[in-house]
Amino acid sequence: MGENELTQQELTRAKPRRTIDRRHWAAKIGIAFRRIKDPQFRAMYPFDSRLHSLGEYSYHYLDEGEGEPVVMVHGNPTWSFFYRGLVRGLRETHRCLVPDHIGCGLSQKPKMKKYKYTLEQHISNLESWLEETLPPYNWRGGKINMIVHDWGGPIGIGYIDRHPERIKRFVIMNTSSFTAGDMPKSIKMCRWPVIGEYIVRRMNLFAIKATERCTVKPMPALVKKFYLMPYNSWNNRVGIDGFVKDIPLSDGPTRDLLTKIEWRLKDILRGIPTLIQWGMADWCFTPFFLDLWKNAVPDAEIDEYNAGHYLLEDMGGPILSRIREFLQRPAP
Repeated sequence: MGENELTQQELTRAKPRRTIDRRHWAAKIGIAFRRIKDPQFRAMYPFDSRLHSLGEYSYHYLDEGEGEPVVMVHGNPTWSFFYRGLVRGLRETHRCLVPDHIGCGLSQKPKMKKYKYTLEQHISNLESWLEETLPPYNWRGGKINMIVHDWGGPIGIGYIDRHPERIKRFVIMNTSSFTAGDMPKSIKMCRWPVIGEYIVRRMNLFAIKATERCTVKPMPALVKKFYLMPYNSWNNRVGIDGFVKDIPLSDGPTRDLLTKIEWRLKDILRGIPTLIQWGMADWCFTPFFLDLWKNAVPDAEIDEYNAGHYLLEDMGGPILSRIREFLQRPAP
């Protein structure tokens, strides 16, 4: 059997592309169906919903288009909505795969006492989904391109460390996989006992302020509305809180894992064509972090934009064009 031929067993490893009934799913995840069926939302997010089973919980994702896969990994407090422009711009030529982390977007949001909202868990979830959804890596389409942002950086790189054979090209946007640097005081406040939960889960200020502070251009009201839509209650903000609590500012399992990733970073990404797209007006991941990436990935191509942390909202068109050109080039 030739290298590019699949056995029947291998064929069954690629998950069927089944869509779900959003009416039923909206009720299960505590979002009014009228919000999801809103024609304005559908115009911005014209995609089908799919689910991957992670034991008793379900992982929502987009699977749009055909061709070489592009996996897009979001951060906190965003969700797959953040990548909507890239999906619409790339799905004619690529298979766009975009998950919502457990606790985020249209995925299930289990209570913190029942679920570990840790970096290790998010990496394992991404791994489970990709290894079931993708065909074997040694077949056409088995290699992937990956785009990461915010927490998507260490989550995506954690996956690459486990499956280096899978990665064809890598795109980095305003993230960190380093122990150096510091977080703004406003984020540290969200970790304080009692007060932090009140800020993040009762008032939803972490997500609300992100829509106000993470762009250079004012974010349109409708875009704000849809960023916040999945985070409409105390229960549905558990994932945001979990990510904030897991920021590795002190010793613990996530700090240990991030230290391991950082220590191996040059080896993990060596030989992988890498493109960095950076919003220079980001108040959280400042140019200090870009300098760390320049040192860690010295061969990376870099573009700097007058954009905030949600750089795709400020400079989505130019970034899409740059990524499209990068993906079309031959790669090792």
